Amino acid sequence: MAIRDIKPTRSELIELKKKIKLAESGHKLLKMKRDGLILEFFEMLSRARDVRSELDSTYEAAKEKIGVAKTVEGDVAIRSIAFALRDVPQVELESRNIMGVVVPKIESSQVRKDLCERGYGIIGTSACLDEAVDAYETFIEKVIIAAEIETAMKKLLDDIERTKRRVNALEFKVIPELSEAERFIELRLEEMERENTFRLKRIKA
Repeated sequence: MAIRDIKPTRSELIELKKKIKLAESGHKLLKMKRDGLILEFFEMLSRARDVRSELDSTYEAAKEKIGVAKTVEGDVAIRSIAFALRDVPQVELESRNIMGVVVPKIESSQVRKDLCERGYGIIGTSACLDEAVDAYETFIEKVIIAAEIETAMKKLLDDIERTKRRVNALEFKVIPELSEAERFIELRLEEMERENTFRLKRIKA
């Protein structure tokens, strides 16, 4: 079809302008969301590094303490004491919203216990066992915190990538194509008006 055969209308131009305005508004909002998510991600990343460092140090401390306890109490005694635990830690998974991204929130209970709640007798066991149990309780707490942060970071990163793709699609494809179509329609309407004016003059003459 020749360009001269294409006859757009003013209403089509108005609709196109609305689409461009909507696309530009969406682009602006998505950019704000992307930038906000990136800030949240880097704040969380800083915290994750600290938690990971603490996790590594508490794991090494727990390994050292349990090694001492095994030397004093014996491996069989340590295993039997481990089975004496009555109340296992409880973990509840909830969620929270960060700029439209649902991330996990992990609530834990019964991780850290008093001596009398650990299930083994205080009499007949050494202090090094209590230190080992305390170290592992601290380690488990750090594991839960690390799991929450790292899972949240993964979800944020996934949404950042999706938002970036949508921003780029609007910025480099949708808006330019709509703007090009707008320019074409405006030029074609001007040309049609000139043709009509010329035709009217000829008829009048």
